[in-house]
Amino acid sequence: MDNPNDVKELIPEFFYFPEFLENQNKFNLGHLQISKEVVNDVVLPKWAKSPEDFIFKHRKALESEYVSAHLHEWIDLIFGYKQRGPAAVEALNVFYYCTYEGAVDLDALTEEKERKALEGMINNFGQTPCQLLKEPHPARLSAEEVVQRQTKSDSSTLNLFQHLPELKSFFVEGISDGVPIVKAVVPRNQSRSFMSQGSPEMLVTSLNCIIGTHGWLPYDRNISNYFTFIRDPTVTNPKTQRSISGPFAPGLEITSKLFVVSHDAKLLFSGGHWDNSIRVTSLTKGKLIGQHVRHMDIVTCLAIDFCGIHLISGSRDTTCMIWQIVQQGGVPVGLAPKPLQILYGHTDEVSSVSISTELDMVVSGARDSTVIIHTIRKGQYMRTLRPPCESSLLLTVPNLAVSWEGHIVVHTSIEGKTTLKDKNALHLYSVNGKYLGSESLKEEVSDMCVTGEYIVMGSLQGFLSIRDLYSLRLSISPLAMRLPIHCISVTKEHSHILVGLEDGKLIVVGVGKPAEMRSGQLSRKLWGSSKRLSQISSGETEYNTQDSK
Repeated sequence: MDNPNDVKELIPEFFYFPEFLENQNKFNLGHLQISKEVVNDVVLPKWAKSPEDFIFKHRKALESEYVSAHLHEWIDLIFGYKQRGPAAVEALNVFYYCTYEGAVDLDALTEEKERKALEGMINNFGQTPCQLLKEPHPARLSAEEVVQRQTKSDSSTLNLFQHLPELKSFFVEGISDGVPIVKAVVPRNQSRSFMSQGSPEMLVTSLNCIIGTHGWLPYDRNISNYFTFIRDPTVTNPKTQRSISGPFAPGLEITSKLFVVSHDAKLLFSGGHWDNSIRVTSLTKGKLIGQHVRHMDIVTCLAIDFCGIHLISGSRDTTCMIWQIVQQGGVPVGLAPKPLQILYGHTDEVSSVSISTELDMVVSGARDSTVIIHTIRKGQYMRTLRPPCESSLLLTVPNLAVSWEGHIVVHTSIEGKTTLKDKNALHLYSVNGKYLGSESLKEEVSDMCVTGEYIVMGSLQGFLSIRDLYSLRLSISPLAMRLPIHCISVTKEHSHILVGLEDGKLIVVGVGKPAEMRSGQLSRKLWGSSKRLSQISSGETEYNTQDSK
């Protein structure tokens, strides 16, 4: 490592792929010459508990404050003014001349031997990147400086996962009276224009069959309150209510897994209907625009990918189907007539699904206690995961989620067990299906999602929990919502968690703000005309949650 002529760099696998440190195929790699010890897995440093821990800490180091503070120095050496000339000599950053761009014109060489010799040198020594900068690159802002700038910004929102001890809860009521909210979500990329800058985005709620599209604005300095919520008046008026057409299957429990909203807030996809269909409803018109019957039994769960390209459906018929979301001019208009893939492997009702187009991965869980992974493009079976369970009773998979890096979080529940003790558990797997650990739960999970490095869960016992993705341990004490939670979702800027309760209240959880910033009312221009917004003030509607020990 101290030899200046021996240039080493870490391959990308050091930051995302723990499997490369293990000899999983049990190849015969020989013995050490002196000790005769068998060469097998890579010997890790003492600070790493496992290959996964090694990669996790490497990535943390790469994103650390120290690396950020010195990142500009690396840029200067590789792409900047220290790549060539006197500055490179002073920094001991001079390499073999053939590696530099433009140093050798191979096309101009007529002597074949000379040409091959130079090509061999270039192949051996590598190639120095293009020099992009002739002046020192500025240093990156520190985390503290970024926070200071954000607090001065007029439109900044605080990431609640960076301020977990400061969470507060507020409630919005009057959306429904005693009817559970089974879906509440702020869609990811809603269309905006220069005419509507600063106007509320759409928050979609579904109260069993009633659809509401409400106005939503997270906190910023232009808004005097913690958030702005503009209630959809059609929800409470029987004459103007928009509902999902067609009855649901008799006896089916209506949960958040039956509903998916397109990222532009224009379409609602729903399952659970009596005719085994997936229905597409226009949120703007409140009318049915598509009905797709391909499953042989009731559709029990739906999920959409992060890009809004694919939809996955699971059914009582034990199959899953991948659907292409049809777009016109970049706007989703419905589903393709036929599924892209039909996935098999389960022997009982599919109870939960998740999909990641970026990772080309579909994950499904069923009442047969199995979790199966398929690819999207080819529909190829990859592997089956069987979460550990000591009970002889039936183990089901009510919920699962996939992280950005492909970590699979599985919630299992033992059917027939009357007490909550050891009935529910969380299990963590790597993207390649390696079992990483489990954690017993004291409550029954009703909804779950993974955001960044955190798992957010709501339970029928009324607790909102935030857990660390890698250890599965609680990051803060659960927030007691006092009533069964039917749905949870995290807003796209990670500023709030939306929680739907059994009594119809919508709980909004986020980072508390000073009282002086939450007083008063908001008056702003919408579509060029001044309009007073009826809003829910955080100062008046704080929800009294109690920490669970």
